[in-house]
Amino acid sequence: MTATPPAPDQSGTPPGPSRYSAFAHLTAPNSALYRQVMAAFLAAKERFAVHLRPEDVYAALPSEHRPPESETVVKALDKLVEWGNLRADPDTARVTAVEDFYRKRFIYQLTASGEAAETALAAYDESLGRPGALQAVALRDIITQLRALLVLAADDAPDPAKTHLALFTLTSRFAALADNARAFMGSLQRTIDLHDVEVETFLAYKDQLIQYLERFIQDLITLGARIARLVLELEHRVEPLLRLAAAREAADASPGETEQAEARAFGQWESRWSGLASWFLSRDGRESQARLLRGRALGAIPQLLAVVRSLTERRAGRSDRSADFRTLARWFAEAPDDETRHRLWRVAFGLYPARHLSIDADSLASRQASPTPASTPWAEAEPLRISPQLRRSGSYERRGKARKVEDRTEARELLAALARKQTQETETARALLATGGETRLSRLGTLDPLSFRLFLQLLGDALASWRPGMTTTAVTSNDGSMEIRLTALGDGRTARIETPDGVFTGPDHGVEITDLTMPVSRRPAAGPPVTAAATTPREAG
Repeated sequence: MTATPPAPDQSGTPPGPSRYSAFAHLTAPNSALYRQVMAAFLAAKERFAVHLRPEDVYAALPSEHRPPESETVVKALDKLVEWGNLRADPDTARVTAVEDFYRKRFIYQLTASGEAAETALAAYDESLGRPGALQAVALRDIITQLRALLVLAADDAPDPAKTHLALFTLTSRFAALADNARAFMGSLQRTIDLHDVEVETFLAYKDQLIQYLERFIQDLITLGARIARLVLELEHRVEPLLRLAAAREAADASPGETEQAEARAFGQWESRWSGLASWFLSRDGRESQARLLRGRALGAIPQLLAVVRSLTERRAGRSDRSADFRTLARWFAEAPDDETRHRLWRVAFGLYPARHLSIDADSLASRQASPTPASTPWAEAEPLRISPQLRRSGSYERRGKARKVEDRTEARELLAALARKQTQETETARALLATGGETRLSRLGTLDPLSFRLFLQLLGDALASWRPGMTTTAVTSNDGSMEIRLTALGDGRTARIETPDGVFTGPDHGVEITDLTMPVSRRPAAGPPVTAAATTPREAG
């Protein structure tokens, strides 16, 4: 009787292979055949087939990967058994004579470690092949879940199940948005560098890519501002919701470990919320990830256009440095002998004797008196006068002691004072711009340069979100500190805002500017709403 393979352990792996030997077939010779054999077993498992014979595996292989002889497949199966990917059992179903017991007949099936290795490889291939995307839909889903959390936060006793589901959906959509954005920007940079990208394919879809970037940038400006505003509203009310979600996750913990599990879950939820807030809010002098993503996307558009222009120039026949070097290399390859190649080298790179090593007035006068041809050997030419300092140190530069380390304490204090001053000026500008309700642009009066610059940023964000058919819009500044609500009045009047540098004019609108950093109790009281028929005291007079 032939010896049977050793019995597997509880994991289904024979005791011989090491823990990670199931991945050995990836680097072994003939790895493509091993991968196809394992794919045949996975396909059989989906059909609920338990065992496969060598002839079944041979027939299941694709024609381009099928070896000429079936014995090659048998050897591959034996190697996979040796590594622990497969398990071999004696095939006694087709034994009809005593001699058949002495023949090597096995049926094969997947082991637990072999199936786990294939699952890991499938996840690896899927992760590498997954194309990234800038998901405007995810931004809208995040807004929906944040609004649901606001409703739950307003309830005296929020439902734990609804709270946990809203937070879970919110973080899942946000994680997908962040992962896809990172993957997309990485693939976009490879596209710009033309790595792993066919030129014809790039030229075919460049217009769609640029339009896609422009559309996402517009959505990120409008929807990102709404998300920032909702995050600010939830910031001081989200902790009870996070604790509810953590308590619900820790409900199934082992007795005696509930408190520790709840503390760990709360820390995880708090970290996720902090990451979400920092993605959309600029704080502590650091720009938000959404703003950085917008800048990267904006910068990618001119880079893509530059690549298109470069490819167009190449197709038009314009020469570039790489084309010149390829042509020169072809000339070297076609040169008949070394003497010709040396002449070509001298013509191309101009490596002549270094007669310019040291030039001064005396050298120039001497050369004019008796010129020396460039072809003169060094041994026969007149000697050159070289400075002793150059001969001794290799440089004309006079060397001395290293400079002392400067004390920059005073400079750092100056920068800190400047930063405090700028922060105070910005707070003052925000307070001056806050309207305390809806008013007209024409009633803003005179603005100082800093307030006017901040006003222009707010007005630009509001106008960027304006779409055809809209009569009102509301956006939040990139740092989440200001909110502007702009309403079209349609009365044909012109607003004039005076500044020290000139007068700013434009169509009059209803405007409401709110300082979100100021507590609600300290904000100015809202005045009566502005209508198209309302007039200023100056207009009434």
